Amino acid sequence: MHNKVTKAIFPVAGLGTRFLPATKSIPKEIMTLVDRPLIQYAIDEARAAGIKEFIFVTSRGKGALEDYFDNAPQLEAELRKKGKNDLLDLLKSTNMESGAIAYMRQHKPLGLGHAVWCARRLIANDEPFAVILPDDVIASETPCLQQMVEAYEEVGGNMVAAMEVPKDRIKAYGVLDLEEDMGALVKVRGMVEKPEPEAAPSNLAVIGRYILTPGVLQNLSKMKSGSGGEIQLTDAIAGEIAQERGVYGYRFRGQRFDCGSKSGYLQATVAFALARDELRADLMGYLKELISVEKAAQ
Repeated sequence: MHNKVTKAIFPVAGLGTRFLPATKSIPKEIMTLVDRPLIQYAIDEARAAGIKEFIFVTSRGKGALEDYFDNAPQLEAELRKKGKNDLLDLLKSTNMESGAIAYMRQHKPLGLGHAVWCARRLIANDEPFAVILPDDVIASETPCLQQMVEAYEEVGGNMVAAMEVPKDRIKAYGVLDLEEDMGALVKVRGMVEKPEPEAAPSNLAVIGRYILTPGVLQNLSKMKSGSGGEIQLTDAIAGEIAQERGVYGYRFRGQRFDCGSKSGYLQATVAFALARDELRADLMGYLKELISVEKAAQ
């Protein structure tokens, strides 16, 4: 019987420079896919997986992110007065209970591993925890982290979400070296951060969902720099491979969108809009019109 995963760390300290000038005053995590901020998709996924405590690793200028999860009494009163109960319920679903959310500051941009390490004092010595990167938005019937929690309950250890990527994109990811391929689950014997394509041990890349043991935090405390001179989470996880609990990769069911890039963000916006009944017909009509115009121009 493995301890339940009830805490999640959300590293949201990045400056979002790829989305300037929008992110000059708005945290990237507040940018919306249709009508929900990126961070809301991450929170909803965590809640579906049974997460009860939410730890945000932030930086200067992220006040709007903190405010987003607070109550909005004036707005709620106005909606109640106008009888807009559907919108009132929607608004309340974004609120977080007092004590359920904590904020830690990452004062220097030293990498994802360092961001996770910043939350170390909120994780007990025997407590597994999740890490969710809001940039990775995953559309799936069963939320990705929920899939992973169900698999974790069977095998324990450390677990990373994984998906196959084209060879020419390998260098952008941490890549798994497989000891045993069991289908959805793979036993990992090594992890390489951003390898050259010809040196990559596989094309199975690590995606922004993790279930980790406190041993990873102990590894991060050694503050060893890796690829790019940063403290890499991948390296700290790799340090657990030789331990009895081991490391597993999990091939999740769903479509991942890299919303840290402009093209991925636009693709996600279209995909999530087309999934909405009230938007599909108009948007599909517009897209077909654009395609017709492009074909005529050619």
